[in-house]
Amino acid sequence: MTVAGSPKGTADSYTIDKLRATANYMRGLNLTALCSANSGHSGGTLGIMDICAALYLKIAHHDPSNPDWDDRDRIIWSAGHKAPALYTSLALSGYFPERELMKLRMLGSPFQGHPHRKDLAGVEISSGSLGQGFSVATGVALAAKLNKKDYRVFVIASDGEQQEGSMWEAAMAAAQYRLDNLILIIDKNRLQIDGETKDVMNIDSLVDKYEAFGWTVREVDGHCMEDIVKKLDWARNQNDSGKPVALICHTIKGRGVSFMENVVGWHGKPPNREQLDQALEELNLTDLIDADKLIAYGAEYQKKVETQLDKALPKFSRNFWWNESDNMKVEMDPTRKGMGRALDKYGDDERITCIGADISDSITISDFYKKHPERKSRFISVGVAEQNATTIAAGLAKEGKLPVFGTYGVFSSARNLDQLRVSVCYGDFNVFVVGAHGGVSVGPDGATHQELEALFQMTGLPNMRVAVPCDSIETERLTRILLFDVIGPKYLRFAREATPIVTKPDSPLKFGIANIHRFRGEADNFVDAFEIILSPEYRNENEDLTIISCGPETAEALRAAWILKTDFKIETRVINMHTVKPLDREAVIRAMTETRAVITAEEHQVGGLGNLVAAVMAESPGRDVKPAPFAMIGVKDAFGESGQPWQLIKKFGLAAEHIAERARNLLSL
Repeated sequence: MTVAGSPKGTADSYTIDKLRATANYMRGLNLTALCSANSGHSGGTLGIMDICAALYLKIAHHDPSNPDWDDRDRIIWSAGHKAPALYTSLALSGYFPERELMKLRMLGSPFQGHPHRKDLAGVEISSGSLGQGFSVATGVALAAKLNKKDYRVFVIASDGEQQEGSMWEAAMAAAQYRLDNLILIIDKNRLQIDGETKDVMNIDSLVDKYEAFGWTVREVDGHCMEDIVKKLDWARNQNDSGKPVALICHTIKGRGVSFMENVVGWHGKPPNREQLDQALEELNLTDLIDADKLIAYGAEYQKKVETQLDKALPKFSRNFWWNESDNMKVEMDPTRKGMGRALDKYGDDERITCIGADISDSITISDFYKKHPERKSRFISVGVAEQNATTIAAGLAKEGKLPVFGTYGVFSSARNLDQLRVSVCYGDFNVFVVGAHGGVSVGPDGATHQELEALFQMTGLPNMRVAVPCDSIETERLTRILLFDVIGPKYLRFAREATPIVTKPDSPLKFGIANIHRFRGEADNFVDAFEIILSPEYRNENEDLTIISCGPETAEALRAAWILKTDFKIETRVINMHTVKPLDREAVIRAMTETRAVITAEEHQVGGLGNLVAAVMAESPGRDVKPAPFAMIGVKDAFGESGQPWQLIKKFGLAAEHIAERARNLLSL
């Protein structure tokens, strides 16, 4: 298929009626892909589908047979979380067969949880961090002007995204440089993760705001195909106005499916199979979409991925994987739940003020007030505005409050890094920052939401203390310690998915002091197979190996110790470095001098923990000791990708089997 403005174009074949029918079909295909993935965003993708059908099949100039055609229109998805709608639009345009959509969010497929331009033809930019695509599009439109090109730049943005300050920087620049080739499409469905946009952080009136910034603005009925086509066609073909165009499209989140329409909870939730069948029936698509066949195609692909991963995993005398043995059973619980439990338990302190950034339930910071309505006045929602949240926290701390600001780690440690550096750390304010969703085990959301760099950023900031708990119990306990015992800037990094519980509520724990875990023999419960001792109290046992780890990766280090002892009689000292800054230097030096080799293991870019340990080993002032052989386990200078959490642990070489294999090779030196 070729479409509008391409060398062969067939856009004229899409009548208004055909566009309506196609948009409806796209909704069903989109939901089937989400069901296949068991992950992704239903509500917003359904709401924007009429606009997508009109834009991709009727208005925009592009050619799937020549995706890099120089004169194509550029369609920039700033709202990258609506990627399934983008992929569905590309499939219907002819970029790839429709059934390929069933690989959505699966390991190794080009259909990442948030779009990546290197994976798939037709994807113009990699996106997912809200508010950035608009600025990229401004640059693309500027390039067109400089190159005297006549293509148009369409930007698809969400309404909650308007809460990001970078959106308004882009709006100013586009008007300043008279970018009348830039068309901003705002999907205004009035809902975001934390509730109605007007309640989270009111963005209205968008018409008045964009006009005040020097834009031409039109409002669009986002479900009236005639209105959509008319306004898009006008926006694309208006020339020499000197003003960029904003189309504010009023849509219904979950459009077309009764139980999804206008329901906040369907923002980032896929339908199960029963819900999919009901949705397809409501959309009158049961005869057009063979859900069984399509989902089976996705399942077969997933099976191949699993087979390849298992084949590549190092093998030992038996299957040591979690809960695969008759003994050594482990309970799983998300580390983020521990933070929520602590805020629920200790939140009565009137100084504590929590700051949410639109993903409050996801990271459990909303547990602060859920059972305690009297605390709601101390919960400040800033919407999608991480930089603002960070500096608000600094102001609160200045006046004696105990602010806790939390969001995904990619946003709380990077997007706001300058605010943390100057307003929090330089001022040395008592601000508690939470970075959730650390590591590749975040899973299907993909690289944009998998935080792998925070330890570089946070440990590099003067005055910042950094804790990375190993399980949900330790997360709860460290949250309390950071709230009340540690004064000054502090950062807590934890994961999303359920991970093994490897400590107990009465296990020794002191901020700044590492724990030593020693395998003492198999037990019914994994946690009972290990003795846990504070590092200064540990007596040297002349172990063969030390593994130094932090976060849920510590559980993999413990499992590696079990493998090494069982199969090779190798004794391992596992150091749980739950406090990464200040680092327990003495525990590192003792490991270097008392054991034959040292490995660091982290679910992070390699070196986040490893470089700090290596520096201590290299310095060791006043010690005439040759450093032990040393190696690092971590993500090797790469971004993550979509996939199931445990698949990604295997894919990126972070499993206990990889640690054990590396240990054997290192000890052979």
